[in-house]
This record gives sequence, structure tokens and C-alpha cells, in this order.
Amino acid sequence: MEGAKEKYDLSSIRHCISGGETLPKVLFERWLEQYNLEILDGIGSTEVLHIYVGNGPGQVRIGSTGKVVPGYEAKIVDADGADVPVGEVGTLMVKGDSIAAYYWNKHAKTKETFQGEWLSTGDKYYQDVDGYFWYVGRGDDMIKAGGIWVSPVEVENCLIGHHAVLETAVIGSYDEDGLEKPKAFVVLKEGFEPNPELAKELSLFVKDRIAPYKFPRWIEFTPELPRTATGKVQRFKLRELNTSGTRQRVV
Repeated sequence: MEGAKEKYDLSSIRHCISGGETLPKVLFERWLEQYNLEILDGIGSTEVLHIYVGNGPGQVRIGSTGKVVPGYEAKIVDADGADVPVGEVGTLMVKGDSIAAYYWNKHAKTKETFQGEWLSTGDKYYQDVDGYFWYVGRGDDMIKAGGIWVSPVEVENCLIGHHAVLETAVIGSYDEDGLEKPKAFVVLKEGFEPNPELAKELSLFVKDRIAPYKFPRWIEFTPELPRTATGKVQRFKLRELNTSGTRQRVV
């Protein structure tokens, strides 16, 4: 992103669209400052074949996924399938004519995902009073630290604001007492080297900015994050790698 304006003629670009992973606020702001263009973040899926929630031109709420796009309906439900109040976290459900009917030869997955006319995305969201949807994390990526649910996305968005961090992903890890706490995998920008002092600095950077129980107790530096072909972070691979690598314990 940095330096692209000097290398390329970007004057013909009218809209920038983001998807696959939630767009951190700091990246939106850097892009807007350098190129005077808003990034329109949204969410879609293979099962729906379209973006169903997104930010529109001139209507961006930074950090949100946006509002329901025309042709679709969306709601947030609890574990029993009941609608949750505004501001409360639940599972995002979507409805529209482009949704698939089932998964081929995956009966259990079909029953779990396709619920009548509605599709369960598996994503945890809440909706504000103005109708904007805010991503919290995948249901199986949420971390329960000290009995309180922690969104890995919130921790990641905070960490990415540090000048040394290029990208990061947060998972749940367990301490010697078997208690789950946040752990961050961090890719550093060019010119920074992994070391215990930097690990502590990053952890305290988060602790000073969001609720103390959310800060990462471990920082593991890595040259890159595992991703799918569409750019999504493969957190299950990070969980598999959790016991390997340069693990810096922050006390």
C-alpha cells in the first residue's frame, strides 16, 4: 500500500471494495489519507453467491461491515434461534433468492447451515441502532478468557495499530492452569526483528487500549499467516501450530 501512489497512476480508481477478512480501522484510515478513497467493506459467501451486507459509497461507518444490501434480509439470533436485541452479539442469518439449497453429500452440514429460508453464516455479529452490522468473530474463534467472551478481531484491530505490526491473528491458548487466554501470531514489518522486549511492548500496547483481560498473554512471531486462496486467515492451522515456533510469554 505504501508508495503505490508514486509507482502507479491510480487516478481512474473510483471505488475500493474489501472482503474476506474484516477491514481494520487503521488500514481504512491509512488508505483514505494516502489516496482520498473510502474502502467499502462487506461480507458475502459462496453459499449466497453475492455480498449481502456492505458499506455503500458515502455511507461508510468505519469498522462496521455495513448494512443489508437490496435483495437480502439479515438478522442476528441467539443459540435458540430467537432474535437478539440491538447491540447484543449473536449469529448472523441471511435470506435471499441467490442462496444455495444444500451442500452436495454433506447432510449434517446442510442441516446445520440451511435453516428453512435462512442461512446460518456462523459469524458472530451485533447490530447498532442505525442498522449497521459489526463483526465480532467466527463462532468457533471466540475466546473465553476469565469467563468472558473475547473477540479476536477486537484484539487484532488494536495490535495492527502498532507501528511494528504488518498483520496479526489472535487465537485462544491455554496456560498452565488450563485457562484460556488470547495469544497473538504477529508478522512484523520490514526493519523489525522478533525479540522478548518487542513481544512485551506489543502486549502492553493492547492492554493500555482495551479491557485488560483481552490483552494477548503470548506473542508468537511468524514470517506469514496461513491463508486460503481467497485470503482468509486459516486459524485452525494456527491452533495446530500453537505449541511450536518462537513463543514469547508475556508476564
